[in-house]
Amino acid sequence: MARRKIIAGNWKMNMTPTEAVELVNTLKPLVATEDADVVFCVPAIDIIPVVEAAKGSNIQVGAENMYFEEKGAYTGEISPNMLTDAGVKYVILGHSERREYFAETNETVNKKMLKAFEHGLTPIMCCGETLTQREQGVTMDFIRQQVKVGFQGVTAEQAASAVIAYEPIWAIGTGKTATTEQAQEVCKGIRECIAEIYDQATADAIRIQYGGSVNAATAPELFAQPDIDGGLVGGAALKPDFGKIVNWK
Repeated sequence: MARRKIIAGNWKMNMTPTEAVELVNTLKPLVATEDADVVFCVPAIDIIPVVEAAKGSNIQVGAENMYFEEKGAYTGEISPNMLTDAGVKYVILGHSERREYFAETNETVNKKMLKAFEHGLTPIMCCGETLTQREQGVTMDFIRQQVKVGFQGVTAEQAASAVIAYEPIWAIGTGKTATTEQAQEVCKGIRECIAEIYDQATADAIRIQYGGSVNAATAPELFAQPDIDGGLVGGAALKPDFGKIVNWK
């Protein structure tokens, strides 16, 4: 069975609620497709207006982060049940910016993964290496650790429904893109790692995205690779060009 492509926009810290609704209305006709899942991962304050604006379209809404507790004294955090109640279907976990600036670890990502599944949210778990790590030849060692710890305690059935986003840190927002060969090689390695943890059927089912300066020009070649099942798109997700990425064929 061919895996269905999933193309997600990560808006990061951009778009006021008013701007968000305008962007959704602009993009709605441009991202219409029956060939892929289309997800807008938006800042927390934009979730409710974006869910409303996306009604009746093929756009599904994701969050950019969430906490691993249901409720309590965690000022500034958002719980999984708040997300599901607002109409969220996906959640980005362990993005390199969260790891770098907000002290996320493989262990906290794992707690969030387990909690997301518990609430029926599909995690988009991010992994990726720095330029130094790539130059040291430890790319796969580093990413395998992120994947193995991130999926600790996750069942095969849950894992099959998850999304992994491979984003080389050196290619995020830099304009540098991993070559198609580099991206395919790592995504293949991630699939092999999932096969080791679970089995081949789970590895064949899980969707693996590439992220890191994906644009309308690079998308077709990347998405045509056997182990790349779509993209996690940053800056280009905020522009009409996102429609070209979604309809890459």
